[in-house]
Amino acid sequence: MTAHAMLRVSTESGPLAGARTLLYKEVLRFWKVSFQTVAAPVLTAILYLLIFGHVLEGRVRVFGTVGYTSFLIPGLVMMSVLQNAFANSSSSLIQSKITGNLVFLLVAPLSHWAWFVAYVGASVVRGIAVGTGVMLVTVWFAPLELANPLWVIVFSLAGAALMGALGLVAGLWAEKFDQIAAFQNFLIMPMTFLSGVFYSVQSLPPVWKTVSHLNPFFYMIDGFRHGFFGVSDVSPWTSLAVVAASLAIVCGLCLHLLRIGYKIRY
Repeated sequence: MTAHAMLRVSTESGPLAGARTLLYKEVLRFWKVSFQTVAAPVLTAILYLLIFGHVLEGRVRVFGTVGYTSFLIPGLVMMSVLQNAFANSSSSLIQSKITGNLVFLLVAPLSHWAWFVAYVGASVVRGIAVGTGVMLVTVWFAPLELANPLWVIVFSLAGAALMGALGLVAGLWAEKFDQIAAFQNFLIMPMTFLSGVFYSVQSLPPVWKTVSHLNPFFYMIDGFRHGFFGVSDVSPWTSLAVVAASLAIVCGLCLHLLRIGYKIRY
């Protein structure tokens, strides 16, 4: 943060003092390297669509009449939203801790609420930006309708906020990049890929169907997909309840860790 930004923080008041300045800084951080943070995930999603869509289109029908490529697109969009929202907050905080510039945030009069709003808000912005990019590019590959846009908006925002808060928790816990990579490779990636992005859980054996229903990522993607087709593996209200409960738990944990200065105040 620059001296001018620090002055702006000091002249604001209330629990969210400085949140807007820090949010601007966090959005600018990832947008300056948008080719890496936005364009690259969009390209990855396109490759998934080309490979899986080409192999399975015409062989798999989902929800009775939905083509496989059409089914796949919302899953890839939501997967991109979740992964990039997590990556934004976790990578930003661990970079600040390792490079030592976290001290500039610690000396500023920022409450734990300001930290939370700024980091999670920037994660939501990045997640939605990447998801929108994936949607705009992939929608040309298959017909797609919006049966209920409200569900699309609700689950995309709630999912991005949840993953942004979880990324912040991971960034607070981690002390080096290896730990963030382990968190992402052994928790985020498996839960994302096993959440029904590439398949309907109704096609799974009973044991794996039960396991899938224990995965909160499944409800985020299934509820999001319901907004496009009007049908889903479970009720969107059930998905909303699970996502809301998960969001409350993760946000509560994140705010508590920020309030006590876990691994950022020595």
